[in-house]
Amino acid sequence: MSGRPLQVSDPGFQALGDAVLRTEGEALLRAAERLDERFERACRLLLECGGRVVVLGMGKSGHIGGKIAATLASTGTPAFFVHPGEAGHGDLGMIQPGDVVLAISHSGETEEILTLLPLVKRLEVPLIALSGKPNSSLAGHAEVCLDTGVEQEACPLGLTPTASTTVALALGDALAVALLSKRGFSADDFALSHPSGSLGRRLLLRIDDIMHRGEEMPCVGPHTLLAEALVEITRKGLGFAVVLTPERRVAGMFTDGNLRRSLEAGADIRRVRIGDLMTANCKVIKAGRLAAEALAMMERFRINALPVVNEEGLLQGVLNMHDLLRAGVV
Repeated sequence: MSGRPLQVSDPGFQALGDAVLRTEGEALLRAAERLDERFERACRLLLECGGRVVVLGMGKSGHIGGKIAATLASTGTPAFFVHPGEAGHGDLGMIQPGDVVLAISHSGETEEILTLLPLVKRLEVPLIALSGKPNSSLAGHAEVCLDTGVEQEACPLGLTPTASTTVALALGDALAVALLSKRGFSADDFALSHPSGSLGRRLLLRIDDIMHRGEEMPCVGPHTLLAEALVEITRKGLGFAVVLTPERRVAGMFTDGNLRRSLEAGADIRRVRIGDLMTANCKVIKAGRLAAEALAMMERFRINALPVVNEEGLLQGVLNMHDLLRAGVV
């Protein structure tokens, strides 16, 4: 093979990539501009569905359909994908009265889907179509058809489904998010369907599961000398100390930042008391809250540690950013 080797940074590739993204972006903007009462009707059919949403699609539309079904299912709308070719050989039994069928076909003339429509009608199951041809056979059978048409595909040959599948995918996301909002679907609801992986950890893990307790907590009183407090901080190895009142209420925090400022000010570690150097009225978090909430607090206030208190304001535990990192919350 002769000629110069292709470079990953070849500007020709960049220009092609830019053209694809711009073409698909413009297609999405046009789809947003033509959103109308048909979208409202589709949402109402899905919201009133007493069964499941059954998504159909062949080829690239099938891949898009699988993702739409997964997004619906994970956001409070029971849904699953059925391959139209398999449906004609027994899987159509998965569609039951009370369901809603969401069929995706850019041409609106996909034979495998059209073959199923009489049976869908016999079951009196509402049909929503995603099609780029509003006058197609599929659109004519549907209670509502959402237009996924594009002026051109991102493929320079105009053959490979690209912009049209992007629009179909985005309309599926729009349906799922609209339904999520109307159902009042919460972060806790979302967490129940995402228990595994980093997403599950962020949504389900609570402070109580990872905080340090008892003897692991670096605690000192307001009258503790700085030298003694440094021994406690070093022994516990968390990089800070919680300053407690005799009732075990949080009076403040002493961190490495406080230490640097104290030393720069010429503090005598054998004479100065921690209560004179601490950050009073420090941020605390209630026990039982999500670890993700602790992370949000640390990021918002630019701090690296939090005391955990109960409803009475008494210290229950401590945690820092390293705990969140180890738990996979960050």
